[in-house]
Amino acid sequence: MPLPIDLVLVRHGQSEGNLAQRHSEHGNHNDYTEAFKERHSASFRLTDLGRTQAKQAGAWLKNEFPNFDRLLVSEYLRAMETATHLALPAAQWFSDFYLTERDWGGLDILPQNEQQEKFSEELKRRNIEPFFWRPPNGETFADLCMRVDRVLHTLRRECGDKRVIIVCHGEVMRAFQIRLERMSQERFRELTFSENKEDNIFNCQIIHYSRRKDGIGDLSPHVEWVRFVRPTEDPVWTSGWKTIKRPKYSNEELLEIVSRTPPMIS
Repeated sequence: MPLPIDLVLVRHGQSEGNLAQRHSEHGNHNDYTEAFKERHSASFRLTDLGRTQAKQAGAWLKNEFPNFDRLLVSEYLRAMETATHLALPAAQWFSDFYLTERDWGGLDILPQNEQQEKFSEELKRRNIEPFFWRPPNGETFADLCMRVDRVLHTLRRECGDKRVIIVCHGEVMRAFQIRLERMSQERFRELTFSENKEDNIFNCQIIHYSRRKDGIGDLSPHVEWVRFVRPTEDPVWTSGWKTIKRPKYSNEELLEIVSRTPPMIS
């Protein structure tokens, strides 16, 4: 069963949580009032900037796609609010809890200083192995990927000849990348700790997967091409179409990867 002809992923616009976190990273923790910390992150709304970003993304989408056959959205409010401001014509959205953001457990809705005070040892463990690391009472990235697999299974079963849009979250989109592109854990680690901001998934950034070369060519049985778009920039930034190269390893290449970690017990 093939995947959709076009699969378009959209990250939500800037949320209250995004803005509070940005302020906290620069030493201003004032957004994290007691009332704010009592909320669940599912209830974060968009900021004024977030709503503007969603409208910009919607304008680009309406210019690029005549319609979508299936529209899916995370049940978190920031994603649902983004979906409304895309203003896609005659939209009928299906909400899906499998698309909700990764659960960060005890680290959720804490300013940077409190994260370090309360969970410094756990955060050190994340630096060792980010893909399998579990935030206190939260999800590993591997857990998130298994949720995304459930979504992909449904899309294969129901949407093989369709054009699909999904409004969700940055880490959920990274999980789609991992599963669709067979991204290695090594590459995931590089992206997780990269200091290059271009490796981030920005608010209202779009990842467009297609079974057509350059989005217009003959139909392939598999998703073979991808492009990244940031409609919030002026002019709109795009990576251009790229062919997906899923990694394969010879015995020697596997051994080379293993050899990077020296044995501790013979």
